[in-house]
Amino acid sequence: MINNIIFDWSGVIKDCVLDQFICVNKIFKHFGAKEITFEEFQENWRQPYMDFYNKYMPNVTLKEEQAVYQRVSAENPKAKEYPGISDLIKKLKKIGKVMVVLSSDSPNTLLPEIKSFGLENIFDDMVINVYHKEEGVYELMRRNNFDKKNTIFVGDSNHEIEVGKKVGIKTLAVTWGFSSERSLKSKNPDFIAHNLKELEKIIK
Repeated sequence: MINNIIFDWSGVIKDCVLDQFICVNKIFKHFGAKEITFEEFQENWRQPYMDFYNKYMPNVTLKEEQAVYQRVSAENPKAKEYPGISDLIKKLKKIGKVMVVLSSDSPNTLLPEIKSFGLENIFDDMVINVYHKEEGVYELMRRNNFDKKNTIFVGDSNHEIEVGKKVGIKTLAVTWGFSSERSLKSKNPDFIAHNLKELEKIIK
């Protein structure tokens, strides 16, 4: 039985894939790299995210990417949730699931989004603004006394699957996020959810 759920934020709860794709091409343009298609973005997106950027721009540093990303992402429209996911999360809270958030997003954006999505006082813990998520999973597991057998990591990229497997917890990949289903399947997650109905069935 799954009692503890570690949620990634962007691409799982926050519906921002198209916004991120636009940001990526703006960053590529800034550094003189060739823009890519949406399909190529989803096939090749990786985390930690500099693994993705350095595939196309080997000499760009994390600091340089972050500076440009901060500027171009400010042009994005107001963040929105993946349709219906906040209601599902509230339902899971009512039946006693312990839910935490692990994200590379900045607190300056993520915390207001939690409020905007109506998810204040829902999550039991958060580790945010992390570059590599392995240490974040260990920190959340330790702080909340999570049992590996009853814990699942819900993500949308290779990184969440790889980290979950390394830590020894269950992994669930959603297909509405940054990575294509083919790319996700290549990492052999324990579960794949194509929609909220499937997600609820797996973790409820």
